[in-house]
Amino acid sequence: MSKASTFSAPKGVPDYVPSQSAEFVAVRDGLTRAARLAGYGHIELPIFEDTGLFARGVGESTDVVSKEMYTFADRGDRSVTLRPEGTAGVMRAVIEHGLDRGQLPVKLSYAGPFFRYERPQAGRYRQLQQVGVEAIGVDDPALDAEVIAIADAGFRSLGLEGFRLEITSLGDQTCRPRYRDLLQEFLLGLPLDEDTRRRAEINPLRVLDDKRPDVKAMTADAPLMLDHLSDSAKAHFDEVLGHLDALGVPYVVNPRMVRGLDYYTKTTFEFVHDGLGAQSGIGGGGRYDGLMEQLGGQALSGIGFGLGVDRTILALAAEGKTAGNPARCEVYGVPMGDAAKAALVPVAHRLRAAGIRVDLAYGGRGVKGAMKAADKSGAVVALVLGERELEAGEIVVKDLRNGEQHTVPLADVVARVGQVVAGG
Repeated sequence: MSKASTFSAPKGVPDYVPSQSAEFVAVRDGLTRAARLAGYGHIELPIFEDTGLFARGVGESTDVVSKEMYTFADRGDRSVTLRPEGTAGVMRAVIEHGLDRGQLPVKLSYAGPFFRYERPQAGRYRQLQQVGVEAIGVDDPALDAEVIAIADAGFRSLGLEGFRLEITSLGDQTCRPRYRDLLQEFLLGLPLDEDTRRRAEINPLRVLDDKRPDVKAMTADAPLMLDHLSDSAKAHFDEVLGHLDALGVPYVVNPRMVRGLDYYTKTTFEFVHDGLGAQSGIGGGGRYDGLMEQLGGQALSGIGFGLGVDRTILALAAEGKTAGNPARCEVYGVPMGDAAKAALVPVAHRLRAAGIRVDLAYGGRGVKGAMKAADKSGAVVALVLGERELEAGEIVVKDLRNGEQHTVPLADVVARVGQVVAGG
């Protein structure tokens, strides 16, 4: 008989297995914690939505919608799409559940996988993990600064240092249309290829985001939105920067910044880390004042971000850092014989109930193999129980950090282990 073939993960979809999964959880939770401290409630979003939600909400001229979405017909012949980003789904949920009819702003955070069909490379995956927040219903520059500061605090809480915040304003409805016409006139006067010319006709701002050297050279003298802001949009942007200064959040104004989604207005920002090479963005976001109305809701403003968990892990590695504790457990039980194992199982249960992570040597392995497994587990304490200790109602508590060990009554094991784990 031929050997059955084995399976691999889909191309561009990373697995996170121990011990790297501990870092994944630490990064995800670290980025989320900063949002919780600012009063953002959790929202759990569907993995797939009606395709029209993203076509209308993200923008049909974007690469995300035109080239990168995982779209398919379900068994009812409805077109659905694996979510490529979070904001449109959050806005749909806010409208559907009437959250915008309550206290404003609606402040929500989420985390999970998003899907884009791209050419896989370092830091660019087809299943990407993100943490996001959205603050909906209030147009206040102080709220813009809060959202940005949450992202900055999240990265710093993980020990990340070598990143910078780039920020700009993409204007509002009072100045964006005039600027669009001005930019379009400039671009259509250039010798652009057919695809780029078509993009200039549909969404000229996206051409400024073209990474090709020849296009970048041609657009070097293009008019910039920051030079054509209305008085209200400029005042809004200046106030955002003033709040960031007051919060001690460093930034660089980048007048050529363009985000890959169509819904951004006014404040727009990106966090970049040069240690990642071409895929330098580790997160970003901005204000999207017309999106809710575009999706059938009230004419309410909003601002949010998406931070890349995968990218943040790579950025930490570029700085020679890690996050999280790779240890599977704090205590490892080593029973010598079946009777000892039967006695250790409830001890482990009591320790777990006390909030201590515990594993046991199962399968009847010898003491030497069990102690080796204890070391590999990352535990700081080994509990060794043999027939002699069992008869005496005692157990050996061994500190694996320094080799010290003590025999204690079984009845006192939870309190004693708690002390040793805490370093006492």
